[in-house]
Amino acid sequence: MSNIAANLKYLRKKKGHTQQQFADIMEIKRSLIGAYEEDRAEPKYELLKKIAEYFDLTIDEFINETINESWKPKPKSSGSNLRILSISVDQDEKENIELVPVKASAGYLNGYADPEYLSQMPRFQLPIPALRQGTFRAFEIMGDSMLPVQPGSIIIGEYMDNWNDVKTGETYVVVSKTEGVVYKRAGNRFRENKDLKLISDNKLYDPYQIAADDILEIWKAKAYISTALPEPTPEPTIETLTSMMSQMQKSISQLNKN
Repeated sequence: MSNIAANLKYLRKKKGHTQQQFADIMEIKRSLIGAYEEDRAEPKYELLKKIAEYFDLTIDEFINETINESWKPKPKSSGSNLRILSISVDQDEKENIELVPVKASAGYLNGYADPEYLSQMPRFQLPIPALRQGTFRAFEIMGDSMLPVQPGSIIIGEYMDNWNDVKTGETYVVVSKTEGVVYKRAGNRFRENKDLKLISDNKLYDPYQIAADDILEIWKAKAYISTALPEPTPEPTIETLTSMMSQMQKSISQLNKN
């Protein structure tokens, strides 16, 4: 249960605002402020975000912390994505895995934190031990930049609340304002006010940088689902064997030089 009602009332009074004054600042009706403070209603996401920013708080702090005279804000870290994450659960209170199809990826940028938006997404469960602990989401990918993972595959990612845990060489679904939803390999660790380098496994695509403040979410790839089954490995030809021998000779020659 959130602490919105008590926190809003405390913070409003601390600022010295009446309900009407604060309603004017938020550009809403005074009756809504009363409803929120009496726990008869909760603000929609956009208003929640506006209120939290006004009091210089994260949404996570505003909803989940008990804010009073003895409360102290936690040190902010750019690697900690401190905001509410909307999820859905099944009848047994187990978290679902929501699927974000390619056609819905553009809308996901605006609705990723909106419970009403996520309620419209397909959802499922998988009886896999590795996917039981944590929060997971599935993203359909397009394009051939991450071959041999085929276009149309579903990447199942685990939510990362601390982006400092991003590791070089591992794969992630990165949701950003400019690039949308992409599946890439990390080219460097996440650092405050630094770009994150994203690398494609298909070498025809060049790596590129994405600004840290452009990122909305990061999901660590844990599994994928594909209807494209792998082709058998082709038998080696004279040309491929010759190429392999040539490459080996170059490597040996380089080792001798060193």
